[in-house]
Amino acid sequence: MTPWLGLIVLLGSWSLGDWGAEACTCSPSHPQDAFCNSDIESHSVVQLECSGMILASCSLNFLGSSDPFPSASQVAGTTVIRAKVVGKKLVKEGPFGTLVYTIKQMKMYRGFTKMPHVQYIHTEASESLCGLKLEVNKYQYLLTGRVYDGKMYTGLCNFVERWDQLTLSQRKGLNYRYHLGCNCKIKSCYYLPCFVTSKNECLWTDMLSNFGYPGYQSKHYACIRQKGGYCSWYRGWAPPDKSIINATDP
Repeated sequence: MTPWLGLIVLLGSWSLGDWGAEACTCSPSHPQDAFCNSDIESHSVVQLECSGMILASCSLNFLGSSDPFPSASQVAGTTVIRAKVVGKKLVKEGPFGTLVYTIKQMKMYRGFTKMPHVQYIHTEASESLCGLKLEVNKYQYLLTGRVYDGKMYTGLCNFVERWDQLTLSQRKGLNYRYHLGCNCKIKSCYYLPCFVTSKNECLWTDMLSNFGYPGYQSKHYACIRQKGGYCSWYRGWAPPDKSIINATDP
């Protein structure tokens, strides 16, 4: 084997090794985005950033299907529920199997139209494909996901949190505040400088100020439209006034 050929083989083996070890990567999402986002357009339904070998399986994380282009009639909007996991089993769906969690639904915040009651949650069995691991008979969770062909799918790139770890502001957001801000847009800022470019945007800077996610804005603020049509961050204990909001920017 010539030295150049050996080098090519070595580089190829490194590349294949990196390809196989690729992990699930997700863009951070504010809880309000997770609650409000129900737009359905081909690949955007999965809300993931994927690379390497995962790319071929990203659609499976929510859809449980090899069809990468589901129709709007197949996929419902965001489903947001509070539930306790009471069982789980591994089924042979997808390239590495699918975990099916049996849940006891406590409350549904969003998604009544196509699935008023959720009994099972589906997720990829492999964490490298953004599969979600939940504790059985231990905690209540806030779960977000998508409904496809009568099944709810979720994963690491969805907003999923133990209920006892949610802040009071986040719980109030689920009940009414996030809904008030669904016509606003939360714009992520990863490095300075960054600016809002329209009046319906709130600048999300948790990735700067908190050295990562989640941060103070995601835990305590909602982006809500004010009088005059401008959106800004809102924080407070009482429901916002319908005519004008005394917003406090972080």
